Amino acid sequence: MEIDLPTFVTKNMLGALLAGLCMTASLPAFAGKTLDAIKSRGQVICGVNTGVAGFSAADSSGNWSGLDIDICKAVAAATLGDAKKVKFVPLNAQQRFTALQSGEVDVLSRNTTFSLSRDASLGLHQTVVTYYDGQGFMVPAKFNIKSAKQLKGQTVCVQSGTTTEKNLSDYSRTHKLAIKPVVFEKFEAANAAYFAGRCIAYTTDASGLASIRNKEARTPAEHVILPDLISKEPLGPLVRRGDDEWFAIVKWVIYGLIEAEEYGMTQANVDQLKTSTSDPVIQRILGTTEDTGRLLGLDKEWMLRALKATGNYGEIFERNVGPKSPLGLPRGVNNQWNKGGLMYAYPLR
Repeated sequence: MEIDLPTFVTKNMLGALLAGLCMTASLPAFAGKTLDAIKSRGQVICGVNTGVAGFSAADSSGNWSGLDIDICKAVAAATLGDAKKVKFVPLNAQQRFTALQSGEVDVLSRNTTFSLSRDASLGLHQTVVTYYDGQGFMVPAKFNIKSAKQLKGQTVCVQSGTTTEKNLSDYSRTHKLAIKPVVFEKFEAANAAYFAGRCIAYTTDASGLASIRNKEARTPAEHVILPDLISKEPLGPLVRRGDDEWFAIVKWVIYGLIEAEEYGMTQANVDQLKTSTSDPVIQRILGTTEDTGRLLGLDKEWMLRALKATGNYGEIFERNVGPKSPLGLPRGVNNQWNKGGLMYAYPLR
């Protein structure tokens, strides 16, 4: 019997390669250096804003709350089994990237815009958008300004070191408005300057304006957020490059929160669903059939713990920034993809 040696070798090599790939696919993931460090210290260190109501703000007792805070709590619950095992590090706009790059924090969950330059030049990974926003303007109602284009030649308070500052410059130049930016390094200083009358208008993300108006204005009704949005501001957490395992964990916790809402899984019903549901997607997310956690270096109930700690994405949104919260923001584009929004999770399978 004659054997075509090149064909024989090629077929056998291909078979060995496919077998190796199948074995690799079934192996658990390595935990990664970041998760190892987190488990060793017993805390996730999360960089957050110095104070934006609805997103990340501390009360008089030092207890943090907000949409960005809940993302950190969900990650802590998934990785350490306890949503309280988080250390929150408040960072201003200038500090935030350095703190993450240097390893001072494990994840930056600080209403930060995803952009090409940040993705390509900072040594950081953008994970998943947790809030779709856009830059807007707030003005005192007494000036009767109805559009941002009426700000020609006017002063506008803005924080330095942000995409907001560049967007304002681009918008002013494009529409020949000759806007005069009044720039502040610290968020609190920009707030104070606007309410003291040093600027005709204040610009930042529209959600941030709603937060500032609710928290800082003596009479919120005396300040109007204009309908104009001059940019796209997809906000979400970032992690350092160089640890793909940690990047995957943060990313899939967020996707899990989003997909859980789509399938009706809530903070109140996950325990009951764990024993009663026959839906294969829910079973997989809760770890009752497949062990997705082993692919991330976690156990099989990683997502169950995250949901018990914070609820699904919709619950996080409603509690912190939604129509029934003090901010009263509409769900809008942050609704689920099948309800007219942009929230679309990769499938947990």
